[in-house]
Amino acid sequence: MTPVPHAARPRIAVLADDLIWSTRLVDGVRRVGGDPVPVRSATTLDGVLPSVAGCIVDTTARAYDGIGCLGAATAAGVPAIAVGQHDDAATRHAARAAGAAKVYSYRALFEHGDRELGAWIGSLDARMEDPA
Repeated sequence: MTPVPHAARPRIAVLADDLIWSTRLVDGVRRVGGDPVPVRSATTLDGVLPSVAGCIVDTTARAYDGIGCLGAATAAGVPAIAVGQHDDAATRHAARAAGAAKVYSYRALFEHGDRELGAWIGSLDARMEDPA
């Protein structure tokens, strides 16, 4: 994969309070051509939403309301995806209802993250170039 110049990379907010998943998501965004903006609280997320092209939210956090944060991103017009437990159907449904374009299990994102994140960030690139 050819590195994308830093200035051309879409900024992606990564909201996760778990250090391991935050690191994995930030690294994944970087590997597929995004410019990750790690955040750990709803307040910080609110502050960066105006300057990002997309948002990834870990829905299992204890430090913030993941579903509420997805709703905030959606209300701000920022496309969002979510990650959480594979067996938590209620949270996955709530995440979609709050505006998440996709909801991934940790395992799926760990095993196929570069492909999935790359496709999503690619769709954001296209959206940024042609906002109509």
